[in-house]
Amino acid sequence: MERIGIVDLGSNTARLVVFSFEPGKWFVLDTEIRERVRLGQGLGEDGELTPDAIDRAVAALDLFSDFAAASGLENLEVIATSAVRDASNRSEMLARIGSLGFAVDSVSGEEEAQLGVVAVANGFDLKDAWVIDLGGGSAQVSRMSQRRYRRGGAFPLGALRLTDTYLASDPPKPKEVKALEKRVRAELAETLDQLAGDPVPVVAMGGTIRNLARAAQRLRGYPLDVMHGYFLRREDLETVTEELLGRTARKRGALSGISGDRADIILAGALVFRVILRAADRDGVWISGNGVREGAFYTHFLPEPHTLADVRRFSVENLAHQYMQPAEHLERVRRLARRLFEELESLHELGRREAGLLDAAATLHDIGMTVGYHLHHKHGSYLVLAARLNGYDHREQALLSLLVRFHRKGQPKLGPLADVACEGDEQLLATLTFCLRMAEMLERSRAGRVEDVRAKIGVEEVRLDVVAAEEPVVELWEASKQAPLFERAFGRRLEVRWVEAAR
Repeated sequence: MERIGIVDLGSNTARLVVFSFEPGKWFVLDTEIRERVRLGQGLGEDGELTPDAIDRAVAALDLFSDFAAASGLENLEVIATSAVRDASNRSEMLARIGSLGFAVDSVSGEEEAQLGVVAVANGFDLKDAWVIDLGGGSAQVSRMSQRRYRRGGAFPLGALRLTDTYLASDPPKPKEVKALEKRVRAELAETLDQLAGDPVPVVAMGGTIRNLARAAQRLRGYPLDVMHGYFLRREDLETVTEELLGRTARKRGALSGISGDRADIILAGALVFRVILRAADRDGVWISGNGVREGAFYTHFLPEPHTLADVRRFSVENLAHQYMQPAEHLERVRRLARRLFEELESLHELGRREAGLLDAAATLHDIGMTVGYHLHHKHGSYLVLAARLNGYDHREQALLSLLVRFHRKGQPKLGPLADVACEGDEQLLATLTFCLRMAEMLERSRAGRVEDVRAKIGVEEVRLDVVAAEEPVVELWEASKQAPLFERAFGRRLEVRWVEAAR
């Protein structure tokens, strides 16, 4: 096991993240510490970082250094972005950081954009996308193609920079807002044309867009407390932006979802995204919980090109690794669930995507056992719902959570998560729950006695042949109890019987 700490020293905040990992196999986020430094605040026309700003940044890094020393963290990397690379007194800033013993990587705008693409490539089940990373000092806009960085660059459109330059009044005057939006359109003129003519998904990252998305969730009464993989609709962004426009900075911080230490600059970021979505005529943006820090981590975790072969599969297995259960049992449940899905295909007519959901649920169904046997189905459901499941949208994550919730008992229902579901998902949940629960019951003794299952499908009844060398009494007893769930899912009666395996 290795540990690495990565510090993203931005124009607005400095954030330390610490990962434990085994290269290429698994990782876990151990902790993170965030400090507002406002390194880019008060930049004069000569682009010089102020002494106070430098002192704030150095104090935050000193804090991180103390944490590293106390926790035995030997590998600590600092990534300095917009404020440092654009500063006329950059060398002074780097010298102050170096005096703390840090190795500093002052990345170019293109390098920062590339790290953002690596984060998205390993965070979403997408081959192609536009990636927008809006920070305090700059905005990186990149085109990802076939999960690789193809082109992009940095623009001086950070929320802190634009606030200092254009929004002098509190709340801002209409002419100030118009001037800011004009600047955004001018800086991004060519990029906006490209976005409008290239309708692949747009993925946004950074604290600004996450705050805006959180505020939109709260206004909607969104049922999930999850940000990564959320689709922020343009109409919701417009609503939040209008709400912010009418408030002072202090009152913006009172809007649920908006952090108090971003309240004074959040509006500028909202206006940037409003301009982009309007000009590109997009319905919304996907929100990434990953950013430059995670992009940098993947360069340590994976060899070039630093991308996972299967984002969804890795995400599920990585979560399962954190709550490890007996591998033999999990593999047998996965195999039996898959066989049930295949044998009943003519009834459910589902495809590979749904089969993948079932396999993921079978992998995760027992993670709640790490809390305790009693109510482990509920514990596991919460763990799935609270996790950052890269490659899954919120509907799929909700379904996975519910499959884990109902894998051993209960009448499967969407309940409060119905708001993120689609038409037909109640039926889908019942179908997949049956396959998972029956697989679990056929592995009830955890002895691997059931070798296979075969379905004989009739007009009114389905006979399920359970293939085993010896009669698996416990498994048959538990399996027979699932007839009501089967009838609900498939509209037919169920008979379960033992068939002796061929010798």
